[in-house]
Amino acid sequence: MAFTRAWRDFKRMQDIAVGAAALIYAGAVVHAFQVLPGGGELIAQRTLIWPGLILFLSLILPLLVPFLKRLLARYVWLSFQAGFGQTAVSVLTGVGLLAVAAGFIYWQVWAVGHGGRYPAGVFSGYAAGIGILAAQAVLVRALETVPEVRKQIEEPAGPTEAGAA
Repeated sequence: MAFTRAWRDFKRMQDIAVGAAALIYAGAVVHAFQVLPGGGELIAQRTLIWPGLILFLSLILPLLVPFLKRLLARYVWLSFQAGFGQTAVSVLTGVGLLAVAAGFIYWQVWAVGHGGRYPAGVFSGYAAGIGILAAQAVLVRALETVPEVRKQIEEPAGPTEAGAA
């Protein structure tokens, strides 16, 4: 079974969004360890431990709670139908949103050195976003098993040898 190019591009974009967000987060954590005061234990708690728990919950809850799963699966399907991840403009928009979020995290870390508040919340918020993006990537694959969806995302079968003769 082969899927349409649009579906393959959409699925690939979901995976790339998760990967890019995770790499941005990893870079922000490394930056935080270089800049934030309070020692390694406090920084790890605020950038890895609590955000890791939030990421886990934001990944698992939409996959285990039926109402949330239906809601997020519908969002994923509507995103596909709207063309997300299938055109250069939508890919650039997605990357742009990730870049804006990354800039916000780096700005929050920078602000601590200039009298700002400790940026614990921004790390948890971004981690929650990564969890939701990962849940969406899982639901893309789950949608492939839904018969109504499958009819719309599969390549039409070509002529068979028996039909061609």
